[in-house]
Order: sequence, then C-alpha cells, then structure tokens
Amino acid sequence: MKQVYFDNAATTFPKPPSVAEAVKTAVEKYGGNPGRGGHSFSVSASEKVYEVRELAAELFSAEPENTVFTQNCTHALNLAMKGIIRPGDRAVISSMEHNSVARPAFALSKQGAKIDVAMIGKSDEETVRNFKSQIRSDTRCVICTAASNVTGRANPIGEIAKICRERGVCFIVDGAQACGILPLSLKDGMNFLCTAGHKGLYGPTGTGLLVSDGQYSLRTVIEGGTGATSGELEQTGFMPERLESGTLNSVGIIGLGAGIRFIKQTGMEKIHAHEEELCGILLDGLKGISGAKVYRRGERFVPIVSFTVEGIPSPELCAALSERGFALRGGLHCAYLAHKTLGTLPDGTVRFSPSAFSSEKDVREMINSLKKICKSGL
Repeated sequence: MKQVYFDNAATTFPKPPSVAEAVKTAVEKYGGNPGRGGHSFSVSASEKVYEVRELAAELFSAEPENTVFTQNCTHALNLAMKGIIRPGDRAVISSMEHNSVARPAFALSKQGAKIDVAMIGKSDEETVRNFKSQIRSDTRCVICTAASNVTGRANPIGEIAKICRERGVCFIVDGAQACGILPLSLKDGMNFLCTAGHKGLYGPTGTGLLVSDGQYSLRTVIEGGTGATSGELEQTGFMPERLESGTLNSVGIIGLGAGIRFIKQTGMEKIHAHEEELCGILLDGLKGISGAKVYRRGERFVPIVSFTVEGIPSPELCAALSERGFALRGGLHCAYLAHKTLGTLPDGTVRFSPSAFSSEKDVREMINSLKKICKSGL
C-alpha cells in the first residue's frame, strides 16, 4: 500500500535528494573529528562544519561564533533557559508552549525559579498585552514559541521582543515550527533563537541550532572536550566551542547545510505558499464532515491544521488513516500546555502538516478516506 507522509511538523520527510547526497559524502570523505587534530582529515571536516556554521549564521542574521550546533531544538532551549535562569529568578512562558519549553521551566521551578504564564490571546494585540502584564521588575527571561506545533499559529515575536528590550529582559524564542518557513531571524529582536535542523530546514535528525545576538553569556549545562584550551580544566570561554562539548555530529551538520541550501534555492515564500495551499484544501474538506472541529485561530500560520471529529478519539482516527496509507499525528503532540489551553485533553487532536514535497492529489485522497471513516465509523 502506498504510504503518504503528513507529519512534517515532527520531522520533514522525504528530505531533498541533495541532503542524502551530502550525508553520503560526509561519511565517505569527511570522516575526521572536527577540531580534534591538525591532520588533514580533521581539518577538512572542520572546514565543512564551519561552512555550514556560516550558512546558518547568515540565514538567521547572526555571527558564526554565536551560532551553536545542538542535537535538536530541545537541546538548544535547555542550553539557553538553564544558562540564563537561576534560582529565585522569574521567567515568563506562553500558554501554548511545547514540552521542550514547559518541562525545563517546570524543572527550573523546582530549583527555585518562578514561572509565570502569559495567555496567547484571540489576537496578536491581546497576546502582546498579556506578555506585557506578566513581565515584572524581577523577570529575567521570557520564552515564547514562534509558532504553535499544535495549531500552527504564528506569534507576534517582533512585538514581544520590543517589550523585552524596553524592560531589559532576555528573550528566548522556540523557532522549531517556524524556521525555514517564516523569515525568522535575530533582526526580529530576540536574544536567542533555538531551532531544529530536521524540520523546516530539511536537515537530518539529530541536528539543531542555538543562535544568539551575543548580549548574554550562558552558563554551561555540559562541560567536556572542545578542542580549545585543552590544557585547562575550566570549560573554555570561547564561543561557540563553549557550548559544543564533545564530538559534533559533523555528518548531520553537513546534511543540514544541504537542507538550508535547498530552502534558500527553492524560496521560503514559495514553500510556505505551497504548504498553506494544501492546508486550505484540507480546511475546505473538513467543512463537509459532520462533527469536525478545526483548531486554527489567529492572524498568521505555519502549515499545520489540527482538528477533531466528534465521537472519534484522535489517536484512533489517526490509526484508521494510517491503515489507509496516510501518516498524521494524533494525540497531545508533546504539548500538554497547548492542549490544556485549547481544551483538547485528554485525547488531543489530529495534526496535518504537509511539506514542500506534498501533493494536492494526496491531500484530496486523504480527505476522501477521512470522510469514509467518519461516515462509517471505526
């Protein structure tokens, strides 16, 4: 049976052929440990890694030394949040955060930090007001998702950043669902932008980025080998090595470089327009399904549609679609706070997320299967 993948908010698949080719070349040609030796194997791997570092820095308007490679967006967010927030500090998160923000925040609260929650409002203006009201004199940090991984709603990052700048508060952005789709960068005013390499940037899994404007120095969460200042027990102060302890995923990073080149060559606007067109087709199709409810409210979106169908638990509906050859994500999407805010606990929603490689034909076939499932029941 043909299998169609509509779970690109989790990780994009398929990857561009250039990414697979870059990974193959990295394994075959750039096998040395970057930064761990003066021999040609190490040097050539280091050069390729730095090439991607420059590419990523340019994409997000950062300096290469402030562009850190991580395992994923969660890793980057933990480095940023735990590197800034101390016991007794106050921090603000949004009501729609992924667990990659919510769980570190909860862990920090157990260590003495105070975590406030700003509600995502019906409008961007209301959302900005809500953040503004939560920032107090002792607030050290604000963390907000650029776009919800459940509803696809894009948040007013630039306006929130402006408030943080005015109040002298560090601003960390979770860009996992927006980077590569929306033109998000440090020009929007955030201090730290964390993102996944394997989603909208079309890189391999096991890749992520933490980019900063250099205003804040992060305490280290992990210490170890960096290739710099190896004769000292103190963790090096040099960036980006300070936050890159251990051997880098050079194979994945080189693949990520190919992913970034793909979106630059194809064009973010073109990719976004194609994916939003497919979301629009699904939204029209859901209008013809009795009991269907769509969770999409706001002014701007990344290509995600979440919905439920009355009487059919979301995980079971996804399982039925999977049996018919369509891979969607059902449940809570690692975003308890978001589903609590939406009132979709305990079953969550069905999430549809296309990619640059998704087709209108496949979306229409999926809608037909969905209608048959809902008409006949499970």
